[in-house]
Amino acid sequence: MRNKGYDVISVGSATIDVFVNTHSDEIVRVRHHKTEEILTCYPLGSKILIKNLQFTTGGGGTNTAVSFSRLGLKTAYVGGLGNDPNGKKIISELKEENIDFIGTITKGQTNYSVILDSIKHDRTILAYKDASSNLDFRDIPKKSLKSRCFYFSSMMGRSFMAALMLMRYAKNNGIKVAFNPSSYEVESERERLKPCLGCTDILIFNREEAALLLQKPQNNKIEDLLAGVRKLGPKLVVITDGPKGAWCSDGIHVYYIKPRKVKVVETTGAGDAFASGFVTGIIKRMDIGSAMRLGLAQAESVIQHYGAKNKLLTWKEAMKEMRKCPKVSKKKA
Repeated sequence: MRNKGYDVISVGSATIDVFVNTHSDEIVRVRHHKTEEILTCYPLGSKILIKNLQFTTGGGGTNTAVSFSRLGLKTAYVGGLGNDPNGKKIISELKEENIDFIGTITKGQTNYSVILDSIKHDRTILAYKDASSNLDFRDIPKKSLKSRCFYFSSMMGRSFMAALMLMRYAKNNGIKVAFNPSSYEVESERERLKPCLGCTDILIFNREEAALLLQKPQNNKIEDLLAGVRKLGPKLVVITDGPKGAWCSDGIHVYYIKPRKVKVVETTGAGDAFASGFVTGIIKRMDIGSAMRLGLAQAESVIQHYGAKNKLLTWKEAMKEMRKCPKVSKKKA
């Protein structure tokens, strides 16, 4: 294990992802009084043949760790894994990617997700969360936590408190904190997130999550959402909105980048790819515009293939793809 410290330590979940394509599901729209839901449906009582089945590893913690490492950063991963074959598979893959595992082997099974048929490039995920929710701050080797930056993805259960304590540790030790919370955390743990936001330097999430956090309509002006979130503590705020692009505010300017039109195969891991690319750019002292283009290049590579890690770019590949990315616009905040 390295002893001179890391460029980044990624903290978050690790899963085994199973992509299931049956081509037998249907889309059903259900209208309520004021809202409409779009559901993926399968015939009740039927036996459906699977046309294509793929096993990969996923989870926000390991997805971003692999991205950071391929982009040239000295990387470690902190998370909870089960003492089972899937946990061992994830540790082996991290080692192959030159990532140190400094997390813990916890009680329970390694997380497992089943990703059902992708319709119009969206997907339904059945997520079993167990070991990743049992991370305990006391079990993390503190001597291994020397790093320039901690990156946090979604954490649940006991792991949420471990993440908060790691954020406070970072703040007390001059370590930058990047945070990419999930919609579940923003909606269900809104009050508990406040101390996390107070420790956060870079916050990255989507438009729906920003609106939930501020309890505002999603159609609020993006500038208002950015300004509102910055008031909660983060210095840099990035809000993504799928094919509509991404915005960033540092309190002085608002930056915007529009995605290219690429063939979308599967969107799992796109948010992790963009966030890790952007944070890599900041760690490497790029300007905000260049960091956004790096994030976009990484995300657009991922969505053109199955799996959240398979086509994450190396630094050399990313530099080549960045040249094809649109320019970033900038205006006063």
